[in-house]
Amino acid sequence: MVIHPPTNRMASPFGGWGAITMILEAVAAGASLAQVGAAIGAAIAVIGAAFGIGMIGKSATESIARQPSAASNIRTSMILTASFIEGAALFAIVVCLLIALK
Repeated sequence: MVIHPPTNRMASPFGGWGAITMILEAVAAGASLAQVGAAIGAAIAVIGAAFGIGMIGKSATESIARQPSAASNIRTSMILTASFIEGAALFAIVVCLLIALK
């Protein structure tokens, strides 16, 4: 089975394959697969943390709208949970940097 790239060349500056071609070009330019993997891992950690904190903010806003009298308790829980997510994301980014700079 032969897989052909998409015919629309305007979709990506790398000819339709996008991220795969970019990774292969980075490896060909001298970056090791560990460095490329660490960069992808750091990006996933940041995206996951941003999504998680966004969900926390959304839920806290809805909760405060439903029960305004509990706003201070909800806000405290929201800030505490967001800080835990930030800590986990920072740890993941540090691990990725240690792998990339090894």
